[in-house]
Amino acid sequence: MDKVYITGHRNPDTDSIVSAIAYAALKNALGQRQYCAARLGEISDETQAVLDRFGVKAPELITNVRTQVRDLDFDTPPTLSAAATISRAWQTMQADRISVLPVANEDGTLYGMLSAGDVASYDMLAVRNALVEHVPVYNLLSVLEGRVLNAGGQVRDEVSGEVTIALPAGRENLLFSSSESIVVCGDQPDMIRRAIELHAACVIVCQAEVQQELLDMDTDTCIISTPYDAYRAVHLICHALPIERICKSHDLVCFHLDDYIDDVRNAVLESRFRAYPILDEHEHVVGTLSRFHLLRPRRKQVILVDHNEKAQSVAGLDQADILEIVDHHRLADIETTNPIYVRNEPVGSSATIVADMYQEKGLMPTAKMAGLMASAIVSDTVMFKSPTCTQRDIDIANRMARIANVSLEDLGKTVFSASVSDDKSAEMIIGTDYKEFHIAGHNLAVSQVTCMDAERLTERTEELLDCMRGIRHDYGLDTVLLMITDVLKEGSYLLYVGDEDTIRQAFNISGEKNPVFLPEVMSRKKQIIPVLSALWG
Repeated sequence: MDKVYITGHRNPDTDSIVSAIAYAALKNALGQRQYCAARLGEISDETQAVLDRFGVKAPELITNVRTQVRDLDFDTPPTLSAAATISRAWQTMQADRISVLPVANEDGTLYGMLSAGDVASYDMLAVRNALVEHVPVYNLLSVLEGRVLNAGGQVRDEVSGEVTIALPAGRENLLFSSSESIVVCGDQPDMIRRAIELHAACVIVCQAEVQQELLDMDTDTCIISTPYDAYRAVHLICHALPIERICKSHDLVCFHLDDYIDDVRNAVLESRFRAYPILDEHEHVVGTLSRFHLLRPRRKQVILVDHNEKAQSVAGLDQADILEIVDHHRLADIETTNPIYVRNEPVGSSATIVADMYQEKGLMPTAKMAGLMASAIVSDTVMFKSPTCTQRDIDIANRMARIANVSLEDLGKTVFSASVSDDKSAEMIIGTDYKEFHIAGHNLAVSQVTCMDAERLTERTEELLDCMRGIRHDYGLDTVLLMITDVLKEGSYLLYVGDEDTIRQAFNISGEKNPVFLPEVMSRKKQIIPVLSALWG
């Protein structure tokens, strides 16, 4: 069953994280267990405080949803040991109707790749050169279905020599005459005796018995009987070699499960192998990849919550299948190839929508999940003081608080007291809830920090402005804004760099105040972005 990631936006806030967790729990509780909450960035202090309060782990971190090798329907052929015989490898290829096998070391790591072409090339060479070296006796007995007949043969572990069929011959020079011989014969006592006297490495007796006096001779020649005829025995002897002798083990092109298809495709185009080994994170062989596997890869599946803007979403989104969108922001630029389920409502928090969906499905959230959703609503509506807040947010937050047996006031203290700590760098503060927008040809970034003591941050104005200038330069942005929203003052301090004249015009800022306090401005979504969109639109 393929995993479906449910993810909020980059630099996630509490609402984004909680909505992903709660929606995944709802989906899984309805019978489909493949849904997985995910996050696209680090957890903020505020969100961590909420998760800690209810004993919930942070979602899995993902950096992109680009298609990877693990998303392909790659082959999983048998992986043979490098010590396996050529005969065993060929039987496996024939049985499984495959032409390439991965070859592994004893620990499962890659040794090489064996193709049917490798076996065929070796067979053609064996026709002209019948010399085999260091063939394990175990291998010979296996491929020949044979047994060692004499005591002297029991002490040999391997044999080497030129494979010779001992045919009756009238001339001496037509007979084998070297101890470096592997003699194949039938019911031919004279040939067996000759081989023993020459101390031949091995005698293969085909479909015949051997006289006891020959077996009792003091010799280190290994005498093996086989039920096969001489013709087949010769071929099988050559196929008794370990496959490590003939497989390709150098200059291999291999891929890992986490490799991206774009990179794999380029590597495949630059090489000519029939199949490529696939390795896991421990370098163990898990399968093989062929060119046709790249034609129709399985795409990762995602559900977007608390955003519907490509710039705010996970990298590689164009390579994934978007199944659903659950959001409370303006409709932006996400495109899909197929119709999908979209739920976009004008409420103050995505968690409000998710909590409503629990009720619609007739599923009571657990106390832990209800507490999380109540916290997310309190956070995103700034304790119900944001202009985005609706009566539905208030009602659902109260219902979730009752289920969780917690006080909304206590949740507010937990949320907003943890927003800013003195040891945080300017980069960390700005990156806590940072979003980029592309409006009428203008590239804009707006970061928001919500706290109960804005003066602690405004004292660091120059440090924050320097960081914002760096962000503007590094990311090619026209304007960068920072909202320091004070819950108690019910307004926001606005810091700005870039197109400063436009910002002063948009928010009626007199002089060159920076920061400027904007009373009752608490929502980026409803009070900052719409004003700039109207001005630039």
